[in-house]
Amino acid sequence: MASSIPAETTSSTAALKARFIATICAGSFLLFLVQPMVARMALPKLGGAPSVWNSAMLVYQALLLGGYAYAHWLSKLNGRSQSLIHIGLFALAALALPIGLGTATPPADANPYFWVPFLLLTSIGPLFFMVAAQAPLMQRWFTLSGGGDPYPLYAASNLGSFGGLIAYPLLVEPFLPVAQQRWLWSTGYGIVLLLIAFCAFKLPKAASKQSAVTTDVPAPDRKTILSWILLAAVPSGLMLSTSLHLTTDIVAMPLLWVLPLGLYLLSFSVAFAEDRRLADLLTRIAPIVLLMAGGTAFSDTTILPFVMAGLTLFCLFVLAVALHAEMFRQRPDPAYLTQFYLAMSVGGVIGGLFCALFAPLVFDWTYEHPILLVAAGLLIVSKALFPLGLRFMKTPEDTARWAIRIFAVVFLLSILGAGVFTTGDSPLLKYIVALIIMAVALVAIGNRLMFTGALIALMLCLSGWSKLTLSAQDGMMTRSFFGIYSIRTNEKIARSIVHGTTVHGVQNLQPGRETQPTTYYAPKSGVGLAMSAAPALFGPQARISVVGLGAGTLACYAKPGQSWRFYEIDPAIADVALDTRQFTFLSKCMPNPVIKIGDARLTLAQEADASADVLVIDAFSSDSVPMHLLTTEAFSVYRKHLSAKGVLMVHISNRYLDLDPVIAAAGRNGWHTAKRLYMPNEAERAQNYAPSKWIALSPDQKMLDQLMAAAPNGYWETLKGRDGFSAWTDDHASILSILKLKE
Repeated sequence: MASSIPAETTSSTAALKARFIATICAGSFLLFLVQPMVARMALPKLGGAPSVWNSAMLVYQALLLGGYAYAHWLSKLNGRSQSLIHIGLFALAALALPIGLGTATPPADANPYFWVPFLLLTSIGPLFFMVAAQAPLMQRWFTLSGGGDPYPLYAASNLGSFGGLIAYPLLVEPFLPVAQQRWLWSTGYGIVLLLIAFCAFKLPKAASKQSAVTTDVPAPDRKTILSWILLAAVPSGLMLSTSLHLTTDIVAMPLLWVLPLGLYLLSFSVAFAEDRRLADLLTRIAPIVLLMAGGTAFSDTTILPFVMAGLTLFCLFVLAVALHAEMFRQRPDPAYLTQFYLAMSVGGVIGGLFCALFAPLVFDWTYEHPILLVAAGLLIVSKALFPLGLRFMKTPEDTARWAIRIFAVVFLLSILGAGVFTTGDSPLLKYIVALIIMAVALVAIGNRLMFTGALIALMLCLSGWSKLTLSAQDGMMTRSFFGIYSIRTNEKIARSIVHGTTVHGVQNLQPGRETQPTTYYAPKSGVGLAMSAAPALFGPQARISVVGLGAGTLACYAKPGQSWRFYEIDPAIADVALDTRQFTFLSKCMPNPVIKIGDARLTLAQEADASADVLVIDAFSSDSVPMHLLTTEAFSVYRKHLSAKGVLMVHISNRYLDLDPVIAAAGRNGWHTAKRLYMPNEAERAQNYAPSKWIALSPDQKMLDQLMAAAPNGYWETLKGRDGFSAWTDDHASILSILKLKE
């Protein structure tokens, strides 16, 4: 077994554990504080394209893997060498403080997949790399100090990670500008360095000379290492797929992404805890919870969204605990601790790659989520709920035969539930069949192959087949790094483009109404009034710029002689809008549109001054808000793009955020403002007009007065700000103060 130094020769066991827990927690806290902090710093420079953040997350994962590999290499040296090398490199990396991005600016044609990694690696790479090595390396030193089983310390590590994760949006971002955030993190780095030095100083003399940790336990074989990797990869992927499934198909609420990641981190704390009662309980119920998750895996209903969101998060937590607890059960002798964590990190990277890169390229919907649920079913080790039901399967051959038979039965049942053998979809039949399949699955608990087969059938029965049918139809579903879009047609009445639960465009299909602007762009909406008034305000050759293409609805306000340009971040949206099989707004109203692809703020900044008379900002997707488009610096870009008497129209309809004070505060810097809140009546709703809130801004009060005078009295109202509300800047902004507590 592992050889270590008795703890009594250095200090009490409690003091020893406290010392290492403090060091590990501090390092993990910094690690998860820096990720959203750097993302916040990078917004003005790199824009808000998801491809940027996918690339950035891969850098984080690679640096984490590198840190674990470094800790694994370092653990092969004696304690003294480990401490000298690590403290020396930690201090050397401090030369990059205060933390922040480099001053280099990406060229206009920069590829984010190359530029973002280069910028991050050269800016924060050394600091992130050193902090990433903390958790496994400090556990190794804990073992060298005679502290006993080091693995429960990983629970403390993830508590620190969770603290850093929630501290940024709740405490750091709302109260500190970016410049002060940089110094706060840099101070934390210095504290961690001191804690490391203290731990090194307290290493027993015998440990300082000892060459790693010796043991007579054989090294883990390849099968065991592969098991560690898989048990780490599936929860990592589930965390990402749950985040996307939750914010796309259930409720697109700001800050919701924090919860899946936070629960994922807390699952380690439960799974690696010394007290095994909670981990054992959650592992016991995991198969039942997995059936609950499978039943909602293909759901995109908006019924009881917060209940569905809570259920989805509960399922993620239980499944992550069960898988991580199995990993803890398979943990090796402390002599192989760093190898164990290295394999865990490899699994995390694989899960991230599968969800962040592979799935968006291969799938047109979030199919990675049900696939990962199936993988969890194959990996979770559970006891039979009804042992009598499995007694007749005494040999592997018997089990395989019965598994095939049972899967064939439930597969046919799932087809029956989907309505293939009946005329039309029958919800009652679907749920009866689902209950039968679920009963089979409950009996099969304890046999992973049969249970997983029943799980697949359950998911297919409950909307899985219908989702696959949509994917099989050309053009009905589209996925990019920016979103997942489906085209829905209501017989011959209307066609819409939907992102999750948010409608981004509707076209009426009745003859004579195909070019009628709908949804947020209705004639009486703020932007509809502005477009109708544009010829009178700016003449027949008015120049119109629109940020956010959607289905191309606004193009039907274009008049002969006008010059229009669209700015769209997602090429997939441009393809949908130009596809005449889907929408004909552009083909009928503007056959040769000018569409520029890229982040709006960066693209507009490259245009010539005074390029537009009207600029429309409509770039908010599924109630998310790209902060960098609402800062004072962004409004300076808009002001530069507009003519001296131009009008800026900003769409701020949002279910969860009150953006009025943000725009009002930005408007104090030389803008005059007015608000149009449009609520369609029943007849207008029948024409697919939707409620909307638009803010009109202009540097010229007379121009704004003319715009307001062109509409009936009472259409426009004063935009009211909030006392004490500071304008958002690239250095300081937070959405906490504008969250709607009641809808």
